[in-house]
Amino acid sequence: MKGGLSVRGARKVQAFLDENFSRKLTLAEMAAVCELSPSHFVRAFSKTFGAPPHQYVLDLRLDFAETLLLDKRLTIADIAHLCGFSSQSHFTTVMKKYRGATPLQARLNKVRREA
Repeated sequence: MKGGLSVRGARKVQAFLDENFSRKLTLAEMAAVCELSPSHFVRAFSKTFGAPPHQYVLDLRLDFAETLLLDKRLTIADIAHLCGFSSQSHFTTVMKKYRGATPLQARLNKVRREA
């Protein structure tokens, strides 16, 4: 794709993010995976994946969190920590904004669907 990441670069950064999304990541670190400057990386990543790196990582974290919400043994705070959110409050705010439900609401909805 013109202006996007190379196929190899896209695969490398996607694998890197899949393995590391739950820890604090810097833009420079992500860009280094593709051997690009941070500013070039943001433009190329956004063109390739349809979202900026920060949003892509948030989506990975939220997808993982939604899976973990099925395990009632884990607290919401535990899930927030495991997914790389800075706090339970941050997790709740992000989940509500991007998924339309708080973690507790999502957990209750998933449990109802499972029953």
